[in-house]
Amino acid sequence: MPSTCCSVPRCSNCGGYVFPKDEKLKKKWIKAIRRNSDKNKYWKPSKSSVVCRFHFKPTDFISETSREKIEDSESNLQNNQTATSQNPVTDSDSQTQTWPALCVEKFEDDPAGMKFYTGLQSHYDFTFVLASLGEAAYKLYYIYFRSERLSVENQFFLTLVKLRQHKTNFELSRLFNISETAVINIWITWINFMFHQWKEINIWPERDLVRFFSPYNFRRQFPTTRIIIDGTECPIRKPRSPIAQQSTFSTYKNRNTIKILVGATPGGLVSYVSPSYGGSSSDRQICESSRLMTICDHGDSIMADKGFNVQDLFAPYDVSINIPTFFRKKNRMTCKSVMKDRKISSKRVHIERIKWLAKTFKILKEPLNIVETKLATDITFVCFMLCNFKNCIIPGNA
Repeated sequence: MPSTCCSVPRCSNCGGYVFPKDEKLKKKWIKAIRRNSDKNKYWKPSKSSVVCRFHFKPTDFISETSREKIEDSESNLQNNQTATSQNPVTDSDSQTQTWPALCVEKFEDDPAGMKFYTGLQSHYDFTFVLASLGEAAYKLYYIYFRSERLSVENQFFLTLVKLRQHKTNFELSRLFNISETAVINIWITWINFMFHQWKEINIWPERDLVRFFSPYNFRRQFPTTRIIIDGTECPIRKPRSPIAQQSTFSTYKNRNTIKILVGATPGGLVSYVSPSYGGSSSDRQICESSRLMTICDHGDSIMADKGFNVQDLFAPYDVSINIPTFFRKKNRMTCKSVMKDRKISSKRVHIERIKWLAKTFKILKEPLNIVETKLATDITFVCFMLCNFKNCIIPGNA
């Protein structure tokens, strides 16, 4: 079937059946899909114009060996004038339905393929993550129109493929056999839905749980550590506005970026993801805007990199900061300071592993376009939340 968009008004599906060559039958088709309105009175189908398979019934696919059968089908077509359920007769008995090149059903017994396209370990994990979104996933209000072409499972699959492989909307439209508009409609709707649905979950664990699931060496050396934090940046395309260019330009990356603050427990659970900020924002500014000070308990400690010189922000809440020692114009460090810094660095590396795991989703490594930049807070949160559904990469004896 041709891959052009369906000619039926308000239908965005791709592919379908070309108009018949017989002029009388072609006029029946044109009348049935209601394209000859007052605004478009003289519309004529081109050689590539099609009507998608969703406007046909199985009984419409008949042979042309009998002229009487064609006339009967034409009369049925004339009586059914609704644009959403037309019953036109094809002019060929060799046309068959086609299925998307990419769909989740093909990976039920292919864990390697599932991991490649979605980052999840298996089809079972895929089903589990979808179930975590609840029944609301089957009752969504879409940004443009309700998508009937793809099942809920394949809409979720498309969203994960977009995050994992960062494919263009055009490529996804061809892989899933839908229009680019339908891809955008599904993508924006689902990324918003996943963000707000998972945002309702309290991912900040209690102090006792953090300590219980901490690796043995970590628990022995830094028993009060509640969270390990670090900043990370994701590239974006250069904005047109000079003000936006200035606010998103990162001197560290020497390009335009968005910046977030990420926190994980010593056991490897992502427990905090901040909203996204412009790349020019400092770690201190983001930390000051966060709510970490209020959600930590008295006596907790936070492990961070040297750039997080924010002890004064947490001191009023009786929360300490474990960071490497500053030189402060000294040309040498004491043996005790060196040993302490080594211990902190060996444990702080866990957050680097989490960041690496999140950036296996290519959307966080490749420049975000304008639409994706506006959704940066949603996208980053969803990617880091998906890390919590993966196998833990923190060794038990770390």
